Amino acid sequence: MAYLYLPRNHQPDDSNPQWMNKADNAWQLTSATLVGLQSVPGLVILYGSIVKKKWALNSALMALYAFAAVLVCWVGWGYQLSFGDTLVPFLGKTNIDALEQKFLMSQAFVGKFSNASMVYFQFVFAAITLILIAGALLGRMNFIAWMLFVPLWLTFSYTVGAFSIWCPQGWLFRMGVIDYSGGFVIHLSSGVAGFTAAYWVGPRAPRDRERFPPNNILLMLAGAGILWMGWTGFNGGDPYVASLDASLAVLNTHVCAAMSLLTWLMLDILFYEKPSVIGATQGMITGLVCITPAAGVVQGWAAVLMGLMSGSIPWFSMMFLHKKMWFLKQVDDTMAVFHTHAVAGTLGAILAGVLANPRLSRIYYMIDDWPKYIGLAYGIQSGKYNAGLRQLGVQLIGIGFVFIWNVVSTSVICLLIRIVVPLRMTEEEVSEGDNAVHGEEAYALWGDGEKFDNSKLQLVHEIEEPQMSKSGYGL
Repeated sequence: MAYLYLPRNHQPDDSNPQWMNKADNAWQLTSATLVGLQSVPGLVILYGSIVKKKWALNSALMALYAFAAVLVCWVGWGYQLSFGDTLVPFLGKTNIDALEQKFLMSQAFVGKFSNASMVYFQFVFAAITLILIAGALLGRMNFIAWMLFVPLWLTFSYTVGAFSIWCPQGWLFRMGVIDYSGGFVIHLSSGVAGFTAAYWVGPRAPRDRERFPPNNILLMLAGAGILWMGWTGFNGGDPYVASLDASLAVLNTHVCAAMSLLTWLMLDILFYEKPSVIGATQGMITGLVCITPAAGVVQGWAAVLMGLMSGSIPWFSMMFLHKKMWFLKQVDDTMAVFHTHAVAGTLGAILAGVLANPRLSRIYYMIDDWPKYIGLAYGIQSGKYNAGLRQLGVQLIGIGFVFIWNVVSTSVICLLIRIVVPLRMTEEEVSEGDNAVHGEEAYALWGDGEKFDNSKLQLVHEIEEPQMSKSGYGL
């Protein structure tokens, strides 16, 4: 047999079956871990530092809880609803236990690696989607209500989008929608769902909304940096193979993000005469979001163009339209998730339908179905107008479906939760913040004459007040 001539470490055995490619499996696990790091600690740090000091712990814990809760739900039923056998054209069956050894050690539905790697990879995408939604709700959502929201939204909203768009049996996948790595499934979904949930939860206290100083901008930049670099796995892992396409997707991702950041920064300087650090961070995020649905199917010049547009159009929607449109002003979207994810995600989805290169699309989708996956620009260039228009039409159908489904499903979930527990914190909790909600504070400096009477840390370790000398220094 041919494999007898391979080095011993490359010969098939029980831990390395013939269908598995070690390099692809290693890259898939690495990519998944990079995406996981975007959430924990990336967004945990970013959320905890960009909000007011009194909401630092609550914001960070919302992200940390979502990450843990999604994993348990994902292996229990979420993965099979998203990628299992067809139940209906937009949802799978839960007929296989995602923790069953036989299933986990068999080949995934795509790629040369195991189901265990695929379940892990898809989990981190589901988790970050819920954490992005949390960004719209920081500073007033009842934590118990959030604990209920996460598994319900994962089950009844995320799985529908994932199956429809990413599963080979999904109705939008069969139509030929281009969503390279989550422009629809993750960013448009989280932006719309976050905005919808923010409507039902209601706004923050007026004093929190009017004056919103971050408690640590430098730490916020650390979280943003982890988020940016983690996008290497976010877009680089979605070809499900360590390939040329993965390399192109990674480079396009960073080029678009850099161009978007620079564009946003220049607009801040031109209109407000000051380069904003928070603005630069927002520009980075919109660039990363915009390129996501098209990362590996567009050329480098298209990534630059997408960066210019993602740094300007979401900037305009956030800085101008938001202040002019009555409805947008009524909804308190704490982290502007609607603009950075819904607007930028929609922009990326449309541009994917315009700028998708047919040859790159074939490399990614590994098919020779020429009427599909042709961007409008290339359709016009090659005389295949109908194919280009069809692709743009499919993208618009996908946008409409994701938008409507998330508005409806998120509204129903919020209304059901409201029957059981309040969606909002009490007025006392909204006023006091972390100490009232969790009995802890982010910046707890013992020895300054203050004592946190309800802190669990104090109860466990019996922390006592320090004795003070006459000079005021601790003895």
